[in-house]
Amino acid sequence: MDLATVIGILGAIGLIVMSMFMSSDGEIGMFADAASSVIVFGGSLFIVLANFSMSKFFAIGKVVGKAFMFKIETPEELIEKAVELADSARKGGFLALEEADIPNSFMRKGVDMLVDGHDADVVRATLQKDIALTSSRHESGALLFKKLGDIAPAMGMIGTLIGLVAMLSNMDDPKAIGPAMAVALLTTLYGAFLANVVAIPIQSKLELRKDEEELNQRLILDAILGIQDGQNPKVIEGILKNYLPESKRLHEKEE
Repeated sequence: MDLATVIGILGAIGLIVMSMFMSSDGEIGMFADAASSVIVFGGSLFIVLANFSMSKFFAIGKVVGKAFMFKIETPEELIEKAVELADSARKGGFLALEEADIPNSFMRKGVDMLVDGHDADVVRATLQKDIALTSSRHESGALLFKKLGDIAPAMGMIGTLIGLVAMLSNMDDPKAIGPAMAVALLTTLYGAFLANVVAIPIQSKLELRKDEEELNQRLILDAILGIQDGQNPKVIEGILKNYLPESKRLHEKEE
């Protein structure tokens, strides 16, 4: 589980709810309004649906899961595995890699192509295509939440205008002014909440996931091509360490 996502979003919600209690003397019910919820939450979801296909929209649960539950190997783990594979291939040839334990499916695919004897150009083109498709899937999920982040405040503004129209049309009835004003203000609040506390953080985390996975896959691609070229495992390790942040590279040199 990604604790940063969970703690960040729940922490923000907690502080917002706490401020509601503090500003209303515990009467938090004043911040609940059915009409505002329908306009912002319901309206935003329908507009997002209009921007995507049914299949992509209804896969939203799976997309959200990547922001909270996403296991990925560290570059250090992949470098260690790549050096191990390079050493095995140097000693026993590509066939020695056939029974190797490789948890990463992308690396497994690349190694299988080496075992099957594919040319370097074919291996490179196939794996680069996989990298592009994976990035595209991540971008599609992030775009869905970007749209939600853009639409929610706009729906809040629409609700505000509806509330103001209702309020101005009933100025002669003081009892109607309060509920109409509540709709006007709460829709703006709900729109800002949905966009800034939910949609935008999830969009940013999905973009981070894309960058992390793309970096790992490019690292693996270089490792596979290095193994196929018969490079020394130490040379491969040195090349792959360029994918690490400079601080980590310096730390390893000191050790």
